Amino acid sequence: RLRFDLVLNNLVAWAFTTGKVFIKSDGTPWRPIVHIEDISRAFIAVLEAPREKVHNVAFNVGRNEDNYRIRELADIVKETVPNCVIEYAKDAGPDKRCYRVDCSKILEVLPDFKPQWDARKGAKELYEAYQKVGLTLDEFEGPKYKRIAHIQKLLGEGRLDKNLRWQVPVSTTAS
Repeated sequence: RLRFDLVLNNLVAWAFTTGKVFIKSDGTPWRPIVHIEDISRAFIAVLEAPREKVHNVAFNVGRNEDNYRIRELADIVKETVPNCVIEYAKDAGPDKRCYRVDCSKILEVLPDFKPQWDARKGAKELYEAYQKVGLTLDEFEGPKYKRIAHIQKLLGEGRLDKNLRWQVPVSTTAS
């Protein structure tokens, strides 16, 4: 399921639906960007690796150069989505959620693992997908593709319990 609460997905969707790359911070925070296809490649690489190299080992998936400042991502989106402008929120300030990920270990332990995606390529794919489906501002701002909003909706409908477990309706017909 596509998520609009992930930074690159969000910025491209803003640009596509409004013509503005809308930034809520001052643009200085760092974010790691990784494509689901590269995550899948990493899973395959781990499954194919000798057990002694990967057993009980945690890996950050991606490349170190795929850590971007939000403003760098905004520039990439501006280059990708025609006729859009970058706009900072009026109260934009530093975001405390600033992080970079060190992906050195996966590249050292699994030298055959080679990520294929970067933010530029991902932004282009997102833009083309939004064009293809005709993404609207209402869809973008709705809860369907925002994880927390979607979970809150499912909780409110009683489809998830407080432990986030699916609630399956019990059949009332006798067999």
